[in-house]
Amino acid sequence: MQSPHWIVKTHQFLLKIEVAITVGLLLSMIMIATLQIIMRNFWGVGILWGESYVRIAVLWLAFFGATLACRHHRHLAIDVLINKLTPSIQRWVNRFNDLFSGLICFVVSYHSSLLIYSDYQDGGIAFASVPNWLCEIIIPFAFALMGSRYLLTSCFDLRPKI
Repeated sequence: MQSPHWIVKTHQFLLKIEVAITVGLLLSMIMIATLQIIMRNFWGVGILWGESYVRIAVLWLAFFGATLACRHHRHLAIDVLINKLTPSIQRWVNRFNDLFSGLICFVVSYHSSLLIYSDYQDGGIAFASVPNWLCEIIIPFAFALMGSRYLLTSCFDLRPKI
């Protein structure tokens, strides 16, 4: 099935937002870490919440990196047998794999959202009055994003051409 034009355009727009968030996270993390080093070496002080922010930014960056790997189909895969199949069968096997991967991602997203809700009820603080659950919200969001991407790829053949 050929992808409808509006789905392709929406998909491309969301990909640009994803890259912008990833680049923004990386730049902010580098700037805060560099500022921390300079302030500690020259003035003996640092940003109170700087280390916690960098730690949380690494978590967010890792999950956005996972969504980017999912986007380009550069994640871990066992493809010994699929390379021996004909291209038409490969396409259907890939679609089934994408569908199954999407369902697994949604299951993980659901269960991680239960963890987030538990942290929300607990009321713990990560840094600078930012609650723990807000720092961890990337986990169910990233898995839902990956699941959506896999399901769209399986339905509309959005897998990048090699």
